[in-house]
Amino acid sequence: MPAVSKGDGMRGLAVFISDIRNCKSKEAEIKRINKELANIRSKFKGDKALDGYSKKKYVCKLLFIFLLGHDIDFGHMEAVNLLSSNKYTEKQIGYLFISVLVNSNSELIRLINNAIKNDLSSRNPTFMCLALHCIANVGSREMAEAFAGEIPRILVAGDTMDSVKQSAALCLLRLYKASPDLVLMGEWTSRVVHLLNDQHMGVVTAAISLITCLSQKNPDEFKTCVSLAVSRLSRIVSSASTDLQDYTYYFVPAPWLSCKLLRLLQCYPPPEDGAVKGRLVECLETILNKAQEPPKSKKVQHSNAKNAILFEAISLIIHYDSEPNLLVRACNQLGQFLQHRETNLRYLALESMCTLASSEFSHEAVKTHIETVINALKTERDVSVRQRAADLLYAMCDRSNAKQIVAEMLSYLETADYSIREEMVLKVAILAEKYAVDYSWYVDTILNLIRIAGDYVSEEVWYRVIQIVINRDDVQGYAAKTVFEALQAPACHENMVKVGGYILGEFGNLIAGDPRSSPLVQFNLLHSKFHLCSVPTRALLLSAYIKFINLFPETKATIQEVLRSDSQIRNSDVELQQRAVEYLKLSSIASTDVLATVLEEMPPFPERESSILAKLKKKKGPGVVPVSELEDGKREGGELNGGGDRGPDSAMSASNASTPSPSADLLGLRSAAPVSAAAPSAGSLLVDVFSESGAGGPAAAVNDDGFLRDLEPPTETSDTLLVEAPGDSDSVPPSAASEDLAPPLPEADELLNKFVCKNNGVLFENQLLQIGIKSEYRQNLGRMYLFYGNKTSVQFASFSTTVSYPGELQSHILTPLPLNVQTKPVEPLVEGGAQVQQVLNIECITDFSEAPQLNIKFRYGGALQNITLKLPVTINKFFQPTEMAATDFFQRWKQLSQPQQEAQKIFKANHGMDTEVLKAKLLGLGTALLENVDPNPENYVCAGVVQTKSQQVGVLLRLEPNAQAQMYRLTLRSSKDTVSKRLCDLLAEQF
Repeated sequence: MPAVSKGDGMRGLAVFISDIRNCKSKEAEIKRINKELANIRSKFKGDKALDGYSKKKYVCKLLFIFLLGHDIDFGHMEAVNLLSSNKYTEKQIGYLFISVLVNSNSELIRLINNAIKNDLSSRNPTFMCLALHCIANVGSREMAEAFAGEIPRILVAGDTMDSVKQSAALCLLRLYKASPDLVLMGEWTSRVVHLLNDQHMGVVTAAISLITCLSQKNPDEFKTCVSLAVSRLSRIVSSASTDLQDYTYYFVPAPWLSCKLLRLLQCYPPPEDGAVKGRLVECLETILNKAQEPPKSKKVQHSNAKNAILFEAISLIIHYDSEPNLLVRACNQLGQFLQHRETNLRYLALESMCTLASSEFSHEAVKTHIETVINALKTERDVSVRQRAADLLYAMCDRSNAKQIVAEMLSYLETADYSIREEMVLKVAILAEKYAVDYSWYVDTILNLIRIAGDYVSEEVWYRVIQIVINRDDVQGYAAKTVFEALQAPACHENMVKVGGYILGEFGNLIAGDPRSSPLVQFNLLHSKFHLCSVPTRALLLSAYIKFINLFPETKATIQEVLRSDSQIRNSDVELQQRAVEYLKLSSIASTDVLATVLEEMPPFPERESSILAKLKKKKGPGVVPVSELEDGKREGGELNGGGDRGPDSAMSASNASTPSPSADLLGLRSAAPVSAAAPSAGSLLVDVFSESGAGGPAAAVNDDGFLRDLEPPTETSDTLLVEAPGDSDSVPPSAASEDLAPPLPEADELLNKFVCKNNGVLFENQLLQIGIKSEYRQNLGRMYLFYGNKTSVQFASFSTTVSYPGELQSHILTPLPLNVQTKPVEPLVEGGAQVQQVLNIECITDFSEAPQLNIKFRYGGALQNITLKLPVTINKFFQPTEMAATDFFQRWKQLSQPQQEAQKIFKANHGMDTEVLKAKLLGLGTALLENVDPNPENYVCAGVVQTKSQQVGVLLRLEPNAQAQMYRLTLRSSKDTVSKRLCDLLAEQF
């Protein structure tokens, strides 16, 4: 930067700032500022032309006044004029004023852009840097449009000075983050990547920030950076601290650059080139070795720089998850930090070990540190470190240590911080369930959990224990005995009363033989808690009482007296009053057989995802072991038990469904083999996702003339999605199934629109995954084949798909759901270059507007990929074409003349107005194209019937093109207004 001469001191500015500081009050300050503003305004408006020094001084005063919090509404033009000065200080003040005060909508932007262009083409490195800094500081879309093509050229030009290259790289990064669609690297890609080989370390450091950001969005375009990054990292790691003297920080060579290189490599899977991979492994081993060396300085800056590189290296090792030796070494290194005196290091070590615990290679190594982690949980003073210790215990838990870990977590729960108790409760509940071999231990653990932290035990936890007790005959008697004993405590948490009421109401008969727990004793024990409970718990207890009348006829008179009391049948709460009245009447007039039928024991719950697990997913706390590890049961073959999310109270008071046979798979211990296609070889990857021979399994039965020859409405199985009315007592709320789904991709609607008039094609494709679709529909039924292709050479792990229903499709509380979809799970592992297939059977119940959403989740290189698309299932797919004569068409057209029956749009043509293309699209819509019906031969008319299970909706369509104006008028009439509007919206995007 040029030296500032003594004459540039701007004495007037110094005097003004001194005056402001000496003001005794706010009023005095405002008075002095107004006086100065009036003076500056008169100088700018005066006839005498100001010299550059005066302009600079007054612009600086305006900038200072603005920074004090006052509005500035003049002086912008003078600041722009300073940009044309050849003096550095004047140009610098001009750029500074513009960066701070000029917004992107200013009328001066064009003048500013011209001045910036002049400086960028001046080849004066100082002026070029000032211009680049201004572009980055403003960072507006207008700036990006003006300079996004120019800056990459400056960045890669051979004659550009190093300082300018640094500024250009960071300026381009700023513009890319603000307007990624305008910054297109194109031809500059390879030359930008090769900046990693630049001789100047500052250029490399700036360039790698840009390359990392670009790689995250376009990994394929920048994949050549991997080998260059490894090469540069190798040179840094193997160099002595004296080799990179200007970039050595407290004896650590280029720590910032090393961290950025390691972070860049985490954007990609392990290198496929053996030599590059070997060199990278050698670098990582060297970093781990250096961590063991004695420190070269006692300064904290030295250890911080050294550890920053180490933790980034460990993150890369975890990301690759393919080098067992490195993973174990990383785990051992982190283990040493667990007892380090520095709190931050202990925190980071625990957080990293949480991730290592989920790797099959390092899980056992992590388990060796269990005592240290337990000690940290008990003795750490910092709550955030204690939370990470709890997370790590949760992550390292398996069958061999489950009882020890659960006991320690329960012990800690008694004194745990309130902020983490709820999450701790969920984790204890999940571990107790997942690794329960003896279910009496599971029941004891959950009841202990309620006793210790009852206020933090959510409904999901006590629902879950009831579900498991109901699904396992061998634990029901023990559970009844245990809750009976727990309820005898003087102070009993309300959640314990809920669990006790439900279990004794169902299985109290199993302990009634003991005089100490006779029916009346059980009833009196429950009723002694009644007046202390909230309304929902009292409602549950009333349901337990009516169950008692069925189980123990001798208690009938006592319970009827309670139900008949004024406090029940005249209760101010409507729910309690209604239950008391109905239960009293039921017990009075129903015969023993009817009562036994209505109040028989609850059937086992159907298998579904644990509601506790869903709640923990929703919390998404940092350091939590990936939920997929729990679901997959990777280690020890652990399985989640039991089933649904139905509320026990509502289920208890409802009529019971038929009980499945004893051999039914109630707990999901015999999972069905997933439907998948035979994986083709890597060489024939996705050659044709729609070829009849390209996939195995069910696709082999498909042929062109009978695609749906065996299509039947979806059956109600455990694999059927959205087939139960939400009012059913055992149904999962639709939102529960999609709590952790990613929002639909921004281009989801665009992808959906491509399939409105066609049934086959590629729905989605990125650098990792291709999804193809083949589908056909008949009346209100459809079948869709989804083909998932792995485009990489790396295996996809934990591959799963979910169909969910947004908006309107979730809101049908009292009416049948519009769509009924049956699906099967896909193979959880998709090999590199392979393809798997999934079949969806679809039934249209009634008309709908929103398309179902398809969520795909899998792990690639250790990173979770979460993609949500809209399934191309639209209302027009259920069209039945209808041929009509001209008289019939117009007669029906006039009948559908009410305003709500018609939807019309006038819009500009998005595509060419080719006659054959238009006809093909209208036929693809599913309607019949009626020839010689409209008096104007240029117009198109169509007719069809939307077939749903509940009704048939006739639809008439008229499309009037205006070739001269390149416009369309689209009119639809139907017997149902929602169908007209939806079809009109869909079709307007097609032409």
